[in-house]
Amino acid sequence: MDASPTNPSDDDVALPAAVKATARQHLVKRGASGLSLDVVARDSGLSVTAVEAVFPHRDDLLTALVVDAYDASGSAMERADRAAADAGAPAGVRLLAATRALRQWSFANPAEFTLIYGSPVPGYHAPQDTVPPASRTPAVLAGILRSALESGELTPPRRTLPGGLLRPEALDLFGGAPEAPFSDIVERGIVLWSSLIGLLVFQVFSRTHDSVLDEAAHFDAAIAVAAETVGLDVPLGEGDR
Repeated sequence: MDASPTNPSDDDVALPAAVKATARQHLVKRGASGLSLDVVARDSGLSVTAVEAVFPHRDDLLTALVVDAYDASGSAMERADRAAADAGAPAGVRLLAATRALRQWSFANPAEFTLIYGSPVPGYHAPQDTVPPASRTPAVLAGILRSALESGELTPPRRTLPGGLLRPEALDLFGGAPEAPFSDIVERGIVLWSSLIGLLVFQVFSRTHDSVLDEAAHFDAAIAVAAETVGLDVPLGEGDR
């Protein structure tokens, strides 16, 4: 009889990781709508019962993949922003570094990008558990804008956006609404955020490859243009793409 000690926590980590690794391969081959526990179990070399012990339903597995994708992409942005900030870079350079990091992650992981930013998966409704991970990307943008505001790097807008359009959670993420002339910076930040994701959707899904000669350069220029909506100057030509 083998009386050697075992560590149950190893299996607790290894089994979900193995299942998710196989599921990510299926995202590439079949997309999220084609994901099933039966096929994932078969290709993982596991029984369906073993898979259901950690992910009882397909939606539980999808949620885990969604959370991982948001965490990985958000972490990439956070690392890039932290490195730029530690180097003493101004807010515009920090924004360019963080958005480039998200672009790099998106092209390296197109299936995961599609899962979180593509068409909704039929029949799947993301639970509240996905909200904090999903907030990491806008939180990076909000942190950069807050820093720019505090350091006086923003140019006041020519026209103020109408108030009363935001949920309290959006203001909380930024740390509250600032005074005029930057009282609408959160609304403008959402425009910047949506511009970033829309630009990535166009590039990752090859909507611009037949009209843009250098998509990386176009991305940088587009971020600079989008940043103007929040009064932030993004100097182009900073660092490697």
